[in-house]
Amino acid sequence: MTFKCSEKDKTYLCTMNKTDKSPAVLVLEDGSVFHGFSAGAPGTTTGEIAFNTGMTGYQEIFTDPSYFQQIVIMTTSHIGNYGVQEHEVESDSVKIAGLVCKKFSEVASRYGETGTLQDYFERDNLVGISDIDTRKLVRHIRNKGAMNAIISSEELDVEKLMEQLKKVPSMEGLELASKVSCSEVYDRGEGNEHRVALLDVGVKKNIIRSLVDRGCHVRIFPWNSSSAEITSWDPNGIMLSNGPGDPSAMPEVVETVKELVESGIPVFGICLGHQLLAMSQGISTKKMHNGHRGINHPIKNLMTGKCEVTSQNHGFVVDLEGAESHPNVEVTHMHLNDGTLAGIKLKEHTAFSVQYHPEASPGPNDSKYLFDQFIDNIIKAKQVHTV
Repeated sequence: MTFKCSEKDKTYLCTMNKTDKSPAVLVLEDGSVFHGFSAGAPGTTTGEIAFNTGMTGYQEIFTDPSYFQQIVIMTTSHIGNYGVQEHEVESDSVKIAGLVCKKFSEVASRYGETGTLQDYFERDNLVGISDIDTRKLVRHIRNKGAMNAIISSEELDVEKLMEQLKKVPSMEGLELASKVSCSEVYDRGEGNEHRVALLDVGVKKNIIRSLVDRGCHVRIFPWNSSSAEITSWDPNGIMLSNGPGDPSAMPEVVETVKELVESGIPVFGICLGHQLLAMSQGISTKKMHNGHRGINHPIKNLMTGKCEVTSQNHGFVVDLEGAESHPNVEVTHMHLNDGTLAGIKLKEHTAFSVQYHPEASPGPNDSKYLFDQFIDNIIKAKQVHTV
């Protein structure tokens, strides 16, 4: 039997047989060195290195603003094999600082208008490295903890890269929301019934979409908007978005959140928004040895006794002891892997938050009820005001 190859097949086979990849090197803050090949755009990049255990959804990960200034290790073996599609983005561009993976596919195989990850990275000037032992690297990061790293395909001298790496600031104490937030107010879902003001400290598009799908007119405000600017729109609810960086480096935003809570308008916070809500009540946050990044993290809802499979991406966590001892805070969710705090609600205000991403739906839709809970709070508050 004879098979005929189309021009697309010939291009695929030719690309798969390429052996002219440029060498690249990954150097960690503790001096560890990994050699591989360049993936994406040529160049040099730095950031805090972190690993994600998700088997799918790499495009959503790469465009998530919460990953800003982080070099991401993907633990699944093949990255880029199903390409990229324009509707599978969480922001306007690639937000990770760099990519580390085992196998990087420069071709894409999927139905529809699919582009290659290589072209996608070249468009956004994203530097990566492939063909390294990611299992060894992840074990090292897991044991040693979060640290900065540098990837380069233009400079292979390890000593020079180490000198450059010493100048990279630690993620602890770093304010990054201003780098990824919108600069001007904009609206989505105009004409819908519920008015939700969203404080953008690095919002994912699917959070906005989840609100619009539930009948919300969402007005998105920049990270440094005042509570007066937000409440002057007369919203029915306040959404505190996800985002990157250390929440303790955002005292002005914490004060704004405190004022928004005191306004009596129902509040819902996700990830960084959750941390900001806790801090507005005087509860501290802390840097984790390793963050939670993946799509199979087990969470227990302490109110219902039910468990959820969740998507997570965070390197800071709210202090559990501080939350448990606070007279106005009730712990509502716990992470079952390590017992860290994953959700709270305020006893004297209509406000709650979670440390994970209910909009992400990592296969199961276990956590979407949280958006419905937020809408229920809005409806109840409306009914009180109309009486």
